[in-house]
Parts: sequence; structure tokens; C-alpha cells
Amino acid sequence: MTSPDLPAPVERPAGASLGARVRGSRLVWPALALLLLLVGNTIASPSFLGVRLQDGHLYGSLVDILKNGAPIALIALGMTLVIATRGIDLSVGAVVAIAAAVTCTWIAGSPDPTSASAALTGMAVAIALCLVLGLWNGLLVSVLGIQPIIATLVLMTAGRGIAMLITDGQIITVNNESFSFVGSGFLLFPVAILLALVVFVVVALLSRRTALGLLVESVGINPEASRLAGLRSRTIIWTVYVFSAFCAGLAGLMISANVNAADANNAGLFIEMDAILAVVIGGTSLAGGRYSLVGTLLGALTIQTLTTTVYTVGIAPEVTLVFKAVVVIAVFLLQSARVRAAFARLGRRGGPTRPVPRTAPARPVAARPRPAERVSPS
Repeated sequence: MTSPDLPAPVERPAGASLGARVRGSRLVWPALALLLLLVGNTIASPSFLGVRLQDGHLYGSLVDILKNGAPIALIALGMTLVIATRGIDLSVGAVVAIAAAVTCTWIAGSPDPTSASAALTGMAVAIALCLVLGLWNGLLVSVLGIQPIIATLVLMTAGRGIAMLITDGQIITVNNESFSFVGSGFLLFPVAILLALVVFVVVALLSRRTALGLLVESVGINPEASRLAGLRSRTIIWTVYVFSAFCAGLAGLMISANVNAADANNAGLFIEMDAILAVVIGGTSLAGGRYSLVGTLLGALTIQTLTTTVYTVGIAPEVTLVFKAVVVIAVFLLQSARVRAAFARLGRRGGPTRPVPRTAPARPVAARPRPAERVSPS
């Protein structure tokens, strides 16, 4: 029962809090950007969303986006954990080139270049070398205390030179069906998609179903406090750099197997920039701490869809990078809290004014009676 002088309680819609949470989520804008790109491609090419089954394989533009985006998604996955610990890995492009160079050179120099054993051995050697390179990056960052951008810049520069030494400056081509299966094979879906999906699922289970994700976030938020709390922050940092190198090596195998060749000059060139963009578009802060694996996946698909859009819409090659930069900047601005607040203020100014809520009328305060004056006896 309410007093007639007090305003009636305002009934809030049941979905208001849910809508606010959705609008505040960092995944909204990457998902919206990806959706808009898909809609734009569909308008430009009505058959863009079509997927067909032929010879037991799935084909279509969406399948191509997933297949070609698998290497970027893998590298971005490793980059996410590195960035979550306040680090950065600029050497992933060079690691891609080294993995491709080692595998193709091993296969080409084996007694039987077409055998499955030559392909498996070459890929195993390449992944092992990539893990060693990840240990090197982790040593420089976690043990020697070198800034991550400087430590990984060393391998970014030297790594491509190492790949050039392995291939002797030549483009190494191979003809091995077992190796090609990694990049262009199908098990209904392209094998590259399945490999990337398996790695994503394993990392998601380890980071969200165990304490590993919390430890990574703790190191990223405050490494010194984590160390004082008893966490082995040095081991965690070392681990994420090794994992980043592993992802880059696996992506290098996919890229080289797709074309059956190793080009030390161009393999993985600037792919580190796409990986960092995918991580940031997905909502992970470069300052470290909390991260989003789903956001990283959305960011990688956005980057790859953006590349596909260039060809679908028919944008001239000389303005490709400008178009890509404009879209990425727009997504970044939409993720900014200040920009969203400015749009919200503009919307309130242009929309209908809110009614002023009724307030209870002020009650008159009764005057307190004055005490009677005492009369002194005469």
C-alpha cells in the first residue's frame, strides 16, 4: 500500500538489464562488423552465402573464408595469450617462414620426396624448431627482462634471414600429397579449419575450465603482485610465448602446404599485423589482463572477410589497404566507450524528451509552539 502523496513505483521492462549487458559486451561490435561485411558481400554477389556439397567436400565463399582465415585465427589465438600477459609477439611472421622453409627443404632433400614419412618428419622437425624459437622469445622476455616488443623484434628480423639461409634464397616447391593434405585436404570440411578448431577447443577448455586462464589474467593485470602471491609468472610468460610460436609454426605448415612451396620472402609477411588487429578487434586490451577467445575468433574472421570483400565488391588493388584501414578504424571507434557515450548523447538530443518524474508535494511544517513566558512574582 502506497501513500497518495508519494509517486507510484515505475515498472521497468524485464529486458532492460539484459539489453544493457548486450550493448556493453565487447563482442557486439566485432559480431556486428562481421555481419555487415557478410551482408555487403551478399548484396554485391547474391550467391555469396551459398554452400554446396561436391565429391564429398563442401565448397563456397563461406568455406573459403574459414579455410583462408584458419592461419590468421591460429596466430591470433597465440597472440591473445601473449597480449593477455602484457606482451607482444612480432616474430610470428618470421616463424611462419621458418616452418615452411624447414618442411619444404626437408621434403625436397629426402630420398623419396613423395612419401608420407618425409612429410611427417619434415613437419615434426619444423614444429620442434618453432618451439625452440618460442623458448628463445620467452627467455629474452621472462628471464632477461627485455621488453617484449624489442625481444620479438630480434627474431622478426633474424628469423626471415634464417629462412632465407635454409632455402638458399630460392622458392622451394614440393609435390607431396601427405603434405598438401594439411593445407588443401578435405574431411567434408577443409582440414585447415578442423585443425584450427581443435586447437581453439583445447585452449578454451584449458583456459576456462582450469586455473590457467585466471593465472594468465593475473600475470597480465599485475605481474609483481602475482609473483608476491606465489604465482610462477616467469613460467607462465615463457609458456605463452612457446604456445604462440607453436601456433605460428602450424599456420606456416598450412600456408605452405596450400601452395606446395616455401617462399622465405613472402610467407607470413605482415601476418603479425593481422593477428594483432584480430585480437584488438575481438576486445582484448593491449594493456593485458582479461581476454576473449571468442572475440579473437570473430576478429580473425572479420579480417579475412574484409580481404574477401575487396575482391567481391571489386575494389581497385591500389586502394585495398586504405579500405581495410577505414573499416578497422571504424570498428575500433565503435569499441571506444567515449565514442559510444557521444552517440548516446546525440541520440538523446534528437529523440523525444523524457517526462519529468512526479515528486511528492512538500508537506507544510507545523510551527512549534513557543514556550510560555514566566511571570516573576512582584
